[in-house]
Amino acid sequence: MKLNHTTRRAFVRNFAIGAAGLWVPGAFAEVLTQTPKQAEGPFYPVDLPLDTDNDLIVLNDALTPALGEVTHLSGRVLDSKGSPIRNAVVEIWQVDHNGVYLHKGSANRDKRDGNFQGFGRFLTGTAGEYYFRTIKPIAYPGRTPHIHVAVKIKGREKWTTQLYVKGEAQNEKDGLLKRVADEKQRDAIVRDFSPIADSKAGELAVKFDIVMGFTPGDE
Repeated sequence: MKLNHTTRRAFVRNFAIGAAGLWVPGAFAEVLTQTPKQAEGPFYPVDLPLDTDNDLIVLNDALTPALGEVTHLSGRVLDSKGSPIRNAVVEIWQVDHNGVYLHKGSANRDKRDGNFQGFGRFLTGTAGEYYFRTIKPIAYPGRTPHIHVAVKIKGREKWTTQLYVKGEAQNEKDGLLKRVADEKQRDAIVRDFSPIADSKAGELAVKFDIVMGFTPGDE
């Protein structure tokens, strides 16, 4: 399905609003596992694209979508007690379908998919919710498939992690993922990319809640 500029903005906005209605602040106030920090890596974009919204598979008013398995990534940013964090900036970046980052230092830049945004941002709402439309990450030499995720909160240092695909054989050999020794923390960043029922395009969905290691008022 091809979406024009106005339609796709409405689509991504309504998807996030609809998902937020299912999330009740405080409903997950039991002891939560802090999402582990991970290295930002060398491929955070030096020159950000003109389009930095939360739809990574269509650039501006373009009609041609990026290659790859369309994936709806959603979740919440929570404090250590499970309360939502509003107005946090969530950023993601990842390789395209050819294994190329939006970065001058990425290998095989001549093969980069020019229709893939490669980077996106979302400002969390009252339920701490965020949403991105992107593609399922693929492996590239030396790394298992992953999506880089950063959270920026006013007055705090940028916090970064990585999201992995559950069931990927290369996970067990990935150097960065193997550094997460705590089983619960490891499970927190290795998530199911599940087929969406009745999706004729074979779209996927992944839920990734990000639990920060503080509560409001912490110094």
